Parts: sequence; C-alpha cells; structure tokens
Amino acid sequence: MSEPPLREVRAAYDDNSLVVYQAYPASIAEPALAAGTFVAPFKRERMTWIKPSFRWMMYRSGWGTKAGQERVLAVRISREGFVWALANACLSHYDRDRYASAAAWKAELKASPVRVQWDPERSTRLGPLAHRAVQIGLSGPAVHRYVDDWILGVEDVTALAHEAHALVRDGRPGAADALIPAEPPYPLPASLAGRIGATR
Repeated sequence: MSEPPLREVRAAYDDNSLVVYQAYPASIAEPALAAGTFVAPFKRERMTWIKPSFRWMMYRSGWGTKAGQERVLAVRISREGFVWALANACLSHYDRDRYASAAAWKAELKASPVRVQWDPERSTRLGPLAHRAVQIGLSGPAVHRYVDDWILGVEDVTALAHEAHALVRDGRPGAADALIPAEPPYPLPASLAGRIGATR
C-alpha cells in the first residue's frame, strides 16, 4: 500500500457536507448539542480550530480525556463553507515556495481570517506518521460564518472515542479502525490545493 501524499486533505464527507472534530468541556459541548451549533459560553472572539482527522483529534484530546477536552464533537459543515475557509486561508508558517517574501506572508497572515496548519497525521495508536493532517483555524468573520451558516449538525462522539481507545489499549487497533469513520481524500481544485500547500 503506497504512502498518501505528504499534505492531503482527508475527511468523512458526502455530496453536500463533511465532518470536522473539536473537543470541549461539557459546559460548551452540552449547549452546542442542544442548539445544533455553538452558543455561549463558546466565545466567537477566540480562534477556533477544526480538524477533519479523527485520529489527530484523539491525539490532541487524549481520546477525550484531557482537561477541557472531555467531550469530542463531530461537527458536520457544508462543503461550501469549507471551500470558503480554504479560499480565505493563509498558511500558519512561512513557505518560501508559496509567498514572495516573509513580509508578504506576514501581511497575508494578518489579513486572513483563516489559518491552515499541517501536522503529522497519527496512527490509531497515535504515533506520528510520515504524512500530514490539516488543521484549520477560524477567526473573526470566519467564526461567525462557521457558527451561523456552515454548521449543519453537532454530534457527541465521546463514546466512540472511549470505545476505540479501549480497543487500542487491549491491543486491537484493527478493531478500533473498524469503528473510526473512513476519511478518503477530499477533492480540491488546483487553486485551493496551491493556496493551502496541499500535495496533489
């Protein structure tokens, strides 16, 4: 089986939507689940990071056990919103192949409401892999669009996280894989792939 491209967006998606993950304390998760989107005490003024990779979210949240990340949420958003985010994104780190200069990158970073960051993808055992997973940071107008327009539903997948974790601890990562939603490559036009540094 060949290695995936170094930087490739992978997600659970259908014709109209895709799933991203976030982890929060119950004080934020419960109101979001009741409202079907994020409401107070969620703070729109803060940057919020969305992650299409379930395994990376498990790494970040310790399978939903870290303080303040005890509830793992699967947030279904519109593909239209996702494309807007990528089209208005700036890489979080300077890439000389994509920006004329460090100063040009800094200016775009300051002006962009969305940041894209590539971190090592994680295996089911949460070890780092050679290829990357994308994280997308939303701020300012992007957060308002996310909360008010893009979110189609919010689901609590904490039980799934705990069940998969128990299987991994039991030495059965393959059984955990069978529970975790498939995340095939997400189709990106060349213009968006170039903007976020994806490897085609």
